[in-house]
Amino acid sequence: MPLEIALFPALSDNFGYLVHDTASGRVAAIDAPDEAPIVAELEKRGWTLTDILITHHHADHTDAIAPLKRRFDAHVIGPREESGRISGLDTLVGGGDTVTLGETVFEVIDVPGHTLGHIAFFSPADKVLFSADALFSLGVGRMFEGDAEGMWKGLERLKTLPGETRIYCGHEYTLSNAKFALSVDPENAALKTRANEVQRQRDAGEPTIPATLSDELAANPFLRADTPELAQAMNLSGAPAWQVFGALRKAKDNF
Repeated sequence: MPLEIALFPALSDNFGYLVHDTASGRVAAIDAPDEAPIVAELEKRGWTLTDILITHHHADHTDAIAPLKRRFDAHVIGPREESGRISGLDTLVGGGDTVTLGETVFEVIDVPGHTLGHIAFFSPADKVLFSADALFSLGVGRMFEGDAEGMWKGLERLKTLPGETRIYCGHEYTLSNAKFALSVDPENAALKTRANEVQRQRDAGEPTIPATLSDELAANPFLRADTPELAQAMNLSGAPAWQVFGALRKAKDNF
C-alpha cells in the first residue's frame, strides 16, 4: 500500500513532513522543526504520531523532539554519528541501515557536509527521498562541518537513485537557488525551464517541491559538478568533480 506524505510549512522557511504508512497506520514526522504545525497537521488528518526520523542535529530540525515525544510517546530514530548532539534518540542509524515504518522500508544514506553525520531517508518502493539540508531543489546545504570531497561523495550516492525519485528537502530555498544556478550555468535550457516554473509556483503560493531527481540532475549545478560545463564555469577544467563542487559551494556562500 502506498505511503501518504503530508507537506506543510514550519518556522520561517522549513518544510514539515508527516509520512503515513497506510497498511499499518503508523505515522512518522521527518525531522521535528516545530511542535505546533506538526500537531495541527496530525489533527487535520486524524493521524497519531508514532515515530520521528531525524536527519541531523541542527535546532530547526530537532527542537520539537522533546515536546512531541512527551505528547505522543513517539519512537525517535536519528544519526548515529550525531547522537551526542541530539537529545531523545531511541534508535541510532547510519548509512546502509534500514528503518521500517509499518510496511514502508527506508534506506539510510550518509550525506555528510552540511553536518558531519547528516543522513537521508530513501524509500525504494515509493521512490521518495527525504534529503533535509544535504540536497535542496537547485541547491545544496551550506557546508558547515564537512569538506567538499566528503559532501560530493554523499551527493554521488544520491545521484545513483532512480531518476523518478521525488525529493523532499528541508527548506523552501528554490527561488534563490535558481538565481545562483543561472549565474553559473546560464545556457542550461533545463535550468531555465525549471527557474520559470519555480517563479510561477512561488507567485501562486505553491511549494516548489517535491522535485524529481532527473530534473535535478539536469538543472542543479551542484549535481553537475562532474560536467565540463560547470568545471569551465568555475575555471577548473580538468579538475576533480569534488573541487568543482567546492568552488560552486564557495561561490554560493558569497552570492
